[in-house]
Amino acid sequence: MLEVSALAKRYPTGDEALRGVSLTVADDEVVFVIGPSGAGKSTLIRCINRLVEPDAGSITLDGIELTTLPPAELRRARRQMGMIFQEFNLVERLTVMENVLSGRLGYVGLWKAWRRRFPPEDMAMAFATLRRVGLEGMENKRADALSGGQRQRVGIARALVQRPKILLVDEPTSSLDPKTSEAVMALITELAVEARIPALINIHDVPLARRFAQRIIGLGAGRVVFEGPPAALDRAALGVIYGGAGEELEGALA
Repeated sequence: MLEVSALAKRYPTGDEALRGVSLTVADDEVVFVIGPSGAGKSTLIRCINRLVEPDAGSITLDGIELTTLPPAELRRARRQMGMIFQEFNLVERLTVMENVLSGRLGYVGLWKAWRRRFPPEDMAMAFATLRRVGLEGMENKRADALSGGQRQRVGIARALVQRPKILLVDEPTSSLDPKTSEAVMALITELAVEARIPALINIHDVPLARRFAQRIIGLGAGRVVFEGPPAALDRAALGVIYGGAGEELEGALA
């Protein structure tokens, strides 16, 4: 289980990205975070894996307090957090397989990692995961030869081969067309449920959140202003989260 309590982050510019955010993600939950630009969605995700250092609050994953971990222990803890990025975060000149296997780098020695020598079980897992995400036979293609949807599938596979305790997903569809966005979101949520991996997904697309979430958290100005099932995301809730844009968004939910 992921437990976030009173998380706060102020940037050097003075902007308060998070103001006492508290939330939980249970072991079998897929939770979506929505909100307007600047609400703190990406900062929340990046504070959880400490790509951004929070100023206050606590983050606990399966009983391990993440905010106080020293660097070596934090590196080990990050192996348990599969991250799926908005801009894919692939090494473009490497192959699909090499990018996927980078998800295992935290589990092999430095020398083996440098020489790209992975155990047979890691290779078998990578091939099986590529089949599951629809990329069978593409393992030797370079990442820069793929479409946006294919690149995101590589990112999903890379996160899954970590065998994480949680998936942290940051705007996975923002660079994709609507049809591909729906397919990618369906894949992420299906895989999370199949593998019983909890997922915290930050997304700007409200209809996708309403369709695929088990629970939705709405952020506004760095605070949790809504929490509930998708069915509770009505005009009033959208108005609280998005202000004057709530009525416009309601039409997209029909």
